[in-house]
Amino acid sequence: MKSVTGDGQDLAEVQRAHWQSTYGAHPGMYGEEPSAPAVHAAAVFRATGARDVLELGAGHGRDALYFARKGFTVQATDFSATGLEQLRRGALAQGMAGQVTTAVHDVRKALPLPDGSVDAVFGHMLLCMALSTKEIRGLVGEIRRVLRPGGTFVYTVRHTGDAHYGTGTAHGDDIYEHGGFAVHFFPRALVDALADGWSLEEVHAFEEGDLPRRLWRVTQTLPR
Repeated sequence: MKSVTGDGQDLAEVQRAHWQSTYGAHPGMYGEEPSAPAVHAAAVFRATGARDVLELGAGHGRDALYFARKGFTVQATDFSATGLEQLRRGALAQGMAGQVTTAVHDVRKALPLPDGSVDAVFGHMLLCMALSTKEIRGLVGEIRRVLRPGGTFVYTVRHTGDAHYGTGTAHGDDIYEHGGFAVHFFPRALVDALADGWSLEEVHAFEEGDLPRRLWRVTQTLPR
């Protein structure tokens, strides 16, 4: 079941419009430095011998460009065309245009990639966007489909220990909205369920930002 706003609108579509306008008003809003989870993920991916990375929810590209600088070939997706245009300009400016490809994509739909076609997948706070539990499960199934055997998936999510959990505008299914941004807060049981059939390597708790936001960084791998 899709989450909806109080006036019956599809919450994910409302969020798409909100992110489009936010990226338009604040180009490069997260800066040029990579996120700490991306730095960690790059080291994990390198250790496993990965060469190509799929980033979901790449936004304006600070992490995608970092992966490219580290020598990976990067496929970056986001549902904001505005954010991805900023990413493409950044790749061109950094001489990385040949290593980074982009695609506007809604993760509620099947990933536009063949089976077993990527070595690693990264998503920083993408899974905890305005997605229902059913949609999140479907997305992880798609990630499993496109990963090669032995492939690694690193993702981060805000969890139910976060100060914003249970406050703001409630949309059901552990989704709460603050300042126009809707977040699906993860209980630990959901992390464990999403790792069914995978090897769950790590669930690392960390904090980010001024609130601070409380997150888990999850690393899981497919069997070979």
